[in-house]
Order: sequence, then structure tokens, then C-alpha cells
Amino acid sequence: MNDSVLQRATSAVRAAQVVQQVGKVSQVLGTVVEVRGLRCSVGDICWIFGDSGRPEIPCEVVGFRDESLLVMPFKDLVGVSPGQRVATRQESMRVPVGPVVLGRVLDGLGRPRDGKPAIESSDRISIQSRIPEAMTRQRVELPQRTGVKAIDAFVPCAKGQRVGIMAGSGVGKSVLLGMISRHSDADVNVVALIGERGREVREFVEEDLGDEGLKRTVVVVATSDESPVLRIRAAQTAMAYAEWFRDKNKNVMLVMDSVTRFAMAQREVGLAVGEPPATRGYPPSVFAALAKLLERAGTSEVNAITAFFTVLVEGDDLQDPVGDAVRSIVDGHIVLSRDLARRGHYPAIDVMGSVSRLASKVSTPGQMDQVRRILHLLKVLEDNEDLVTIGAYASGSNPDLDRALVLRERIDAFLRQGLADHFAPDQTLAELAALAAAAG
Repeated sequence: MNDSVLQRATSAVRAAQVVQQVGKVSQVLGTVVEVRGLRCSVGDICWIFGDSGRPEIPCEVVGFRDESLLVMPFKDLVGVSPGQRVATRQESMRVPVGPVVLGRVLDGLGRPRDGKPAIESSDRISIQSRIPEAMTRQRVELPQRTGVKAIDAFVPCAKGQRVGIMAGSGVGKSVLLGMISRHSDADVNVVALIGERGREVREFVEEDLGDEGLKRTVVVVATSDESPVLRIRAAQTAMAYAEWFRDKNKNVMLVMDSVTRFAMAQREVGLAVGEPPATRGYPPSVFAALAKLLERAGTSEVNAITAFFTVLVEGDDLQDPVGDAVRSIVDGHIVLSRDLARRGHYPAIDVMGSVSRLASKVSTPGQMDQVRRILHLLKVLEDNEDLVTIGAYASGSNPDLDRALVLRERIDAFLRQGLADHFAPDQTLAELAALAAAAG
């Protein structure tokens, strides 16, 4: 028996369902199925069997009610009827892993979404893992370049940093993530598209990511029409892949679009099993799940996962509950401005509203001073915008504003960048120094 046949046989045995108990469907309430006769744990995987005796609908145990299990399906419940058999393997979700996942587009269960053959790997990992102990994590000290000038200059990131990208819909979050994935100097990229429109998945892979970016990337997808448990699992699967590559001593870049839709999926599950809503309809379990997911990124004793999480803020309100929770966990945030997007300024990064909590770790005092000088001019322009617009400003009355008006177009040009444009760190820092010198 050759190695490939043995590997496929091993994978099949690992994936085989060992049915230990059988229960029955008692009722369906919305997206929740109540099952009687099974004893298993939250997070276990169940199958609802059809008339032919073959497993048809995979489900996950999400709670209990009296003597019944509450399970949620990974796909539609069409055709489910009372009395159908339900069986469980009594084990947590595991997905295939290895270098073979690079260049692939997968779903939350590790199955192909790109029309290519299934992943053949004898290695399988649980999508749930332990968060690295605080005292075993390496300190964050090395820069992580993204190739995006506005970020590398004004919101510099470190390897192992977690960053939130805060924006409303249609402001360019996905495009910015594509630029970061394509141009970063990480060894491996993991992209999680959670709750995305189906139309946007192929566009992101082919246009924003491109062939070169895909070669060192694994993309995990769960579209908006899919089950909430599958959307949750897709986020956890993407994180598990990032952790596996980090444990193999790879520098990993993880981008997730969006963590808000992960929170919404968690809200659907929580409300469906009877958890009381708290802040704007989000039950407490949502915020606990956010902390557990986001804390899995960052450094470990081996290497680092640098993570960018987009937050879809409601009505451009940066104080919405998910945005607040994410900002309290991550190590900085990038704000995308709808006003800049309306002016055709891309990426629409509001550098004055964006913060990197680790900037001092990866920037020299001189570079931070250069950034402060330019931000000061931008603030002067913002404060006096109405005065300048109506022509009431007399040149010479405010030296800072005079300099800001002279440099406005140059600063604006520095902060703009095309999708395919890539700027090396030395080039970005040289342009920043020249701009700061002109700012005085």
C-alpha cells in the first residue's frame, strides 16, 4: 500500500462516525431542534438521519431544556419531521490541516468551496483550542509591515498585534483587507469571510487577493445565508488554521471580515436557546465569545498571529456594543471614514481617529514626532475648515494653518493608495520624513 492510499484510509477512519446513542426529533422551534433520548455535551456534533438511514443534516448541540437537547443545524431543516433519528459522535469539531490548505477556499467545516478536491491530510485539529497563557506569550516588539502607507506610517503595527478596523457598510473594509493580505510581509495569510454576501467572496479572492496573494493564503468562508452555527464555526476554524501555522513557527497574518457578523451569529444562537438579551439585544454570551475568539490571536511562545478584525458599526456609530467590546480587547483600531470615501479617498483611513497602542514599540521617537507634526496640521485644517471654505480666513494670521493649507494636497496624496500599489517600509518612512520636514 503506497503512502497516498494509506493517508486517505487514515483520514477516512478518523472522519468515520462512531454512533454511540440514538435519539429522536421531538419538535422544531425556529432554527432549534429539540431532541430526546441523547446524552452528550455542548459543542458535540449530531446528525439527523433521513428515511433511508443515511445522515442528512449535521447539527451542533447548543444547550439543554429539561431532558431534551437543543441542537442547531449546519444547513436548512427542510424535510425534518417528528420522530426522525438523531445520533452523535460525542466529539468536538475537527478539520483537516497542513500546508495543503494554502491556496484553498474552504467552509467552516474544512470542506472545499473552490470546486477542487477535498483536503487530503492525516492531520486534523480541533477548532477549539486553549488560549496561550499570559506569561508564556512572547513580548510584542517587532514591526509588522502591511504595505499600506497610511497604516505603516500613522498606525504602525507589531507582529502579534490585534487591530480592529471600524467602519460602516460600503466604506472599503474588504478592499483594505485585500491590500493587507496581498502586501504584508507575513509568511502565511488566513482570511475569514464571515457572513459575507455570496457575490463578494469570488470578487475578494480573484480581485482583492489575486493569484499571488492566494498562494500563501487559506480562505475560510461562511456566507450570510448559512446557519449561524456554521458562521461561528467558520471564524473558529480560521483561527485554528492560524494557530496551527503559528505553532509551526510561521509569522501569520489573520484578517476577519467581519467580527460583527460573528457576534450576530452568536446572538442568534443565544436568543434561540432562551438566553435573555442585554445590550441592544445582544445576550451576555456574545461578549464572552468575542473575548475568547480575539484572545486566541497574538503571540505565543513560538511565533505570532497578527490579526485585523473588521467591525461593521451600526449607522457609523463607533460606540455600538460590538465596537466597544472589540476596542476593549484589541491593541488598537483603524477608523474608516465615510466622508473620505465619498470624496474618492481610498483607503478611507481617518488617521486622526485611528490608534495603535503598540506604536511606541515599533517606531522610533523621531518617527513618532514626525507623525505628531502631520497630525497637528490635519487637526488645524479640520478646526478651520468652515472658515477656509467661506473665504473668511486671512492668510498669515495663523502660521500653522498656512503650512497646513500649503501641504494639504501633499498629505492627501501620501494617504491615498491604489489597490495594486505596494510601498516598502523604507520608502514609506522616507516619504513620511520628507513630509514632516516640510511641516516644520
